[in-house]
Amino acid sequence: MSDENKISRRGLFMKLGILFNGLVATALTIPIVGFLLSSVTRGRANAYLSWVPLGPIKDFPEGETRLATFTNPYVTPTDGKTVDTACWVRRVEGKQFQVFAINCAHLGCPVRWFPQSGLFMCPCHGGAYYRDGSRASGPPERGLFEYPYKVQDGMVTIQAGELPTPGSPTASLFGNKAPCGARNELVSIESKLSACSKTNPSLGKTNT
Repeated sequence: MSDENKISRRGLFMKLGILFNGLVATALTIPIVGFLLSSVTRGRANAYLSWVPLGPIKDFPEGETRLATFTNPYVTPTDGKTVDTACWVRRVEGKQFQVFAINCAHLGCPVRWFPQSGLFMCPCHGGAYYRDGSRASGPPERGLFEYPYKVQDGMVTIQAGELPTPGSPTASLFGNKAPCGARNELVSIESKLSACSKTNPSLGKTNT
């Protein structure tokens, strides 16, 4: 064999190193590409628009608020138990419901429902909400976020793939709802002051 066809030990190890690096790079690239294309290959592009069942109507008595759980449709196999999401379901009457996100509108801590006081309370910073989700007191600047819901074939379902936030389309559905219960209290105070000024004209006079 001529010297031109001989491979030195250094050249052999160099080629083996290049081959090994190529195999490692391929092994790392496959899962990365799979992750980037997963929304297309798994048909998840519109998963957040799907309707998720919470349970039959009979599970939610009229005038009561109960905790329900659902599986988020926008998931990956590595999400584990985090796909199980909780929410508060309030049945007003008949087929009229309110489904609240469990997260406080302040910093996202899970709120609890206290039927004795008729309030949702946040354990982190003292935020409080009325039974209809409007703000009662504390740091939150608005009421609880609500999921779009519908009743179909005796089942309560929600559009739960997207967590309601101030910038989400679902939040705009409830944009006309007063986010703060204090607004109603302010109107009540103004009405009382107006009535007092009518019964006692001296209250409406100003010093000149």
